[in-house]
Amino acid sequence: TGSSRGIGAATARQLGRDGYRVVVNCVVNRDLAAQVARDIEASGSPAIWRQADVRDPAAVRALFDAGEEAFGGIDVVVANAGVMHLAPFADMSDEDVNHMFDVNILGSFHTLREAARRVRDGGRIFPLSSTITRFRTETYGPYAASKMAQELYATVLAKELAGRNISVNAIAPGVVNTTLFTDGKTEAELAGFVKRTPHGRLGEPNDIANVISLLCSGGASWVNGQVVYANGGIA
Repeated sequence: TGSSRGIGAATARQLGRDGYRVVVNCVVNRDLAAQVARDIEASGSPAIWRQADVRDPAAVRALFDAGEEAFGGIDVVVANAGVMHLAPFADMSDEDVNHMFDVNILGSFHTLREAARRVRDGGRIFPLSSTITRFRTETYGPYAASKMAQELYATVLAKELAGRNISVNAIAPGVVNTTLFTDGKTEAELAGFVKRTPHGRLGEPNDIANVISLLCSGGASWVNGQVVYANGGIA
């Protein structure tokens, strides 16, 4: 989900290069989603794109229906759709916190519920968390809470799917060079994050996509019910 740009788009393209047939999802970025699907097809894998708002359980069901109809079944689900609003508690509006919880907590639940019902035995499920759950940084309170939900989802769902060889892991990126992270931050603020990262740079969407790709491999099935911090060692 949320694969028209950023980490979602990079992951969709990488899984396409890995040989997966991919369903690309967007809410409003129809042109971007269509381009991601074309890029995947150019790499040699079939792809379709569908517009679906994860806040709507019927839309999520239709998204999964489309994948099953086009490709015969579902083996990997990346619950990536998310939004971020930052403010101190005293200044956070009802509209922003409700929007964030509706997309990040309820939307992810709708996606993971369908994944639990439909992913074939031996598959992989990835809710997207964030390293911010470890840092407890000012202004990030509600956003971090919505991302901590992904970690709880992963650990509980891994147990509920016992016996089906389905691995469920939350991926927790650090600071990644996407508009979700960089918008509204000054050059000095971004430089501060770079300084805190041992590799001396922001992460790139492909860094996260590569981790998900690795965990989809047959040799990674024993990693299950974990929070995987893909953050370049930021501290």
